[in-house]
This record gives sequence, structure tokens and C-alpha cells, in this order.
Amino acid sequence: MKKAATKTFTGSRIRHQRHRVGMTQSALAQRLGISASYLNQIEHDARPLPITLLGALCTLFSVGADYFSDTEETRGIQAVREILADPVFDMDAIRLDSIHAAMRVAPDLCAQFVRLYRAYLLRQEHAEAALIGGGSASSRAMQHDGPDRVEPYEAVNDWVQAQRNYFDEIDRCAEQQFEMMRLDEGSPGEQLARYLLDHHGIRTEIDLNLSQKGLMWHIDRRQRILFLSRLAPSESSTFWMAQALGQIEHQSLFARVVRRSRLKESEARGLARVYLTNYFAGALLLPYEQFRVTAHEVRHDLELLQRHFGVSFEQACHRLSTMQRPGHEGIPFYFLKTDIAGNILKSFSANRFTQSRFGGPCPLWNIFRAFSTPQQVQVQLSQTTDGAVYLNIARTVGRNSISYLDRPRLTAVVLGCSITDAPQIVYSAGLDLKDPRMIIPIGPGCRACTREHCHHRALPMVGHRVDVDNEGRGIAPYRTAL
Repeated sequence: MKKAATKTFTGSRIRHQRHRVGMTQSALAQRLGISASYLNQIEHDARPLPITLLGALCTLFSVGADYFSDTEETRGIQAVREILADPVFDMDAIRLDSIHAAMRVAPDLCAQFVRLYRAYLLRQEHAEAALIGGGSASSRAMQHDGPDRVEPYEAVNDWVQAQRNYFDEIDRCAEQQFEMMRLDEGSPGEQLARYLLDHHGIRTEIDLNLSQKGLMWHIDRRQRILFLSRLAPSESSTFWMAQALGQIEHQSLFARVVRRSRLKESEARGLARVYLTNYFAGALLLPYEQFRVTAHEVRHDLELLQRHFGVSFEQACHRLSTMQRPGHEGIPFYFLKTDIAGNILKSFSANRFTQSRFGGPCPLWNIFRAFSTPQQVQVQLSQTTDGAVYLNIARTVGRNSISYLDRPRLTAVVLGCSITDAPQIVYSAGLDLKDPRMIIPIGPGCRACTREHCHHRALPMVGHRVDVDNEGRGIAPYRTAL
């Protein structure tokens, strides 16, 4: 399928960077070799940004090419549309092109609007929790809810997404340690256990009761023992040892990266350090360049990558979503993990894709089909409401039950890329990428979804009149009057 040419309007971003470095419009135009009037038109979105100027702007302002793409704008528009689907707003009074214009001209203002709505939702949730449980804990939490309050977990997710889920210092540190430890020579798990013992005097033991305490691993520094849960497969145990190694040897590196994050709350900074520890573990077991080259050679066959590197399906998927090293980028994937109830557990995107932030995800998405066929890969071509088409690979992940009374967590992951990259993916084999009948339309969640005749709609689209036809009946007992 041929990719349609798109025009990128990014005037506000150019203007923001120019002001940041204290440069006049005429000075920037001179550096770019264009007239000041032409630059003025670009900065006010009267003209699109020519691709010939992209490299010079990236070099001049020390930013990646994605900074000037419309990817973040697309995510922002989606978030604002979902927010305006809340009944507190009059969606009829707001046109879609007005949202596009606002995001293009005042992206910072739109970001603050999203932040304000998050704080509103957080306060509502705390109030409901206080009513249900009579909870003093919820009441105390409400006292700390300021107008710009964001849950620490969400703040860290936003930060990771802003970095496109790639941390160069940590990635290169892990890559060097992989070479130093020669983890490709033999079992990574055995070598990590030996390294911890030889270099830190920490031995590894299985703790039969650790999972009952809600823990997967725990370091007892007094006894110098790393306890691992007995419930996990070997790939998880190896990953935990890599996490422990990162925590022991590289906390100063993680702290330095977190200090640059501008995360305000101590809880958020703590969660960020945990995330970077996990990131280091993945980068240690799957060193960047070796993994990128191997993934390309096997056409991103996740099962082959699992066996080659001795990792889990989820670990291989997540690592593919981090291939953003400047000059050595891999295919830009999005990655998402959910439980069987549709709760989003992890979500990062290196492409235009963005999942619903304030509502439930679309039931037509193949990540939900994966739960009906455990441990089997589900492949899907899908189209989002902005017209972008993706190749999605989904599968359930997690451990199997160990007894009749065991209740393991039911989760699934999905990895997706643009259809323009699909020929490089083994999972596109046998798919007619040019046949529109192969493409499943998905949306951001029913309340914000604009697909008028969807048979899977659970709720009416907010902001539009509900038309109840007494002379006929569809799948839903109403139709949306657009």
C-alpha cells in the first residue's frame, strides 16, 4: 500500500525553539538560507515545513526529527477529543477543526488543559473512594490534590513517552556491560548469578513464600542473598537478576537521568528509578545493536527472537518498542499491555498510534481476541479514526496456573507498526496489504469514537443527538445523529 504524502505544519514548535535559544526570525531565516517572509509563513502555518529544512532545524536546535513531526500533535488532539466527550462539556459547540487549530497554534495550552482534566478526574476518584469506604486515606489524598496534581504513575508514563521510550546513557551502559560480562556465551541466567556472587558476594536462592508477600524478588543485604519467587519461568528469573544488578551497580546513573526529568514529586521520581532499572535489565539482556540487527535479519519474528536471546515474548516486544537510537533507529513500534478487563498496564508508542487515555479501549482491537486463544499470536490490520493503518501482533503473556486454587494474572500484549513497515515484518506474510477488506476499523473508545454504524458500540458518542427510531432497530437501541 503506497503511503500518501502528508504536509507537516509545525510553526509553533519552530517558534518555540527559536525563542528558547533567543534567536530572531530573520537570524534563523539566514541560517536556513531562506527569506524571512517565507519563514514567517512557516511559523504561522501558512506553509508546511519542507523536508529539505528538517535536518538543519534538528541540528540547530539539537532535537530529533520526530520533534517536528505531527505525531505528538495527533496524540494531543486525541486526548482533547476524549476529554471533550465528557458530558460536562458541550461537544456540539466545538468543531473538530477547532481542536486541530488549537493544538497547532497553542500546544502548551492544550497540554495544560489535559493536565487540568486529569486533576479533575483524580479529585473525583478520591471523592468517590471516600464515600464508598468512608476512607480517611482518600480524604488525606484529596487534601494534597492541587490544580496541577497528576498521579505519579501517569507523570512517569508521560515522561517516558516524551523520551520515546529510549534512554541513550542507560542503553549504552547496558550494552557495554553485556560485552564485558560476555552474556552471549552460555546461559545469561547462570552468568548473572555467577557475576552477582563473584563481584558482590550475593548468592541467589529460590524463596517458596516470596509471592505470598506480593514480591517477585528481594535482596537481603545483611545475608547477601537475592531471593527469587518460585512461580516465574526462567526468563523472568534472569530478568530479575538483571534488575538487581542494575540496582546494585548503576543507581547513580539512574538518579542522574531522573534529575533531568523535571518530575516534581518524590513518588514519581521513585517510580522513574524503578522504570529505569527495568529498562536497564531489558537493555542488558537484549543489547541494542545486536538485537536490532538480529530483529531485522529474522524479520522481527518474536518467537525466534525469544529463543535466540533467551527472553520472554513480552520482553522481546517491549525491546522492539525502544529501538530509537539516533542514526540507528529500528522500525517505530507501539507497545501496549492490558489485563482481561481492559485496564492498560503499559503503553508506549514510537509512532502515531495513541490509545484512549480517559476511556476504555476498542473491543475490535486484536489484543482482546488474544484472550480467547491463549499463547497464540493474533495478527490484525487495523485503521484508527485518523486514517492511519497498522499491523498489530497480539498474544497473551504471563505464567500458567500451578494449582487449581491458583489465580494467575491474565494479561496480553500488542505490538504495532505502520502498514508502510509491514513488509519488513514476518507476520505480514499471507496478508493482502492492499485489500481494504482486510482492515478492521478501530476507535479510541465508544464515547469519543466517530464511527457512526459500528456494531460493537457500547455507548453513544457524546456531543451528538441520540436518534431513537421507533420504526426500526439496529444492534444498539439508538443511532447517533451527526
